[in-house]
Amino acid sequence: MTEILLIDDDEKLGELLEAFFQRFDLNLKVAHDPKTGLGLLASAEPDLVILDVMLPGQDGFEVCRTIRKTSDVPIIMLTARGEVTDRIVGLEIGADDYMPKPFEPRELVARIQNVLRRSSSSRPQGQGLHYEGLSIDLERRTAELDGAELDLTTMEYQLLVLFAGNPGKTYTRDEILNELRGIDAQLFSRSVDILVSRLRQKLSDTSKQARFIKTVWGTGYAFIGQEVMA
Repeated sequence: MTEILLIDDDEKLGELLEAFFQRFDLNLKVAHDPKTGLGLLASAEPDLVILDVMLPGQDGFEVCRTIRKTSDVPIIMLTARGEVTDRIVGLEIGADDYMPKPFEPRELVARIQNVLRRSSSSRPQGQGLHYEGLSIDLERRTAELDGAELDLTTMEYQLLVLFAGNPGKTYTRDEILNELRGIDAQLFSRSVDILVSRLRQKLSDTSKQARFIKTVWGTGYAFIGQEVMA
């Protein structure tokens, strides 16, 4: 059975979802505050975390940052506001999807299944990808640039694997969003540019002197690293 952790101070929501999730072979554990939630994350090792933005004592963004320091578990964030800026912040810090409140439980189940499916199939077959100056270990889910390990968020790592696993292919912003998130591509196209920019900074790449990621003007982005044998 798939293990889901909900961190939300709404006790009625937890009770409702716990009963509903049983129909879909999803076992829900509930925490009503960040401290309890992080404790359950460490002890229960869930397959996915549902994280509310509005939490007592510590907001969901800070909890997400804390989780990402030690775990790449998929995260779906819940927000009563549903604002684009909230979703962009969530993308930057490593959330995998967003659900605005109120929502239909069946849609949340569909989002969970979609995120888990993308997470399990987001890496190419094989042990690693190797380019001049860049090495990606697909088993450990880490990357090194010129021998130094890169500090990547989950989304940055997934984007790097998407690019490096398909060298030379030009991806539009919509295609990148569909590959990584499966959400409304038009609404969040600006967040793709932010994500690519952050990844470029960590790769010491620039648009004028691209080593790995090239901007294809008017279209999107392409990976141009020089492949080497491991």
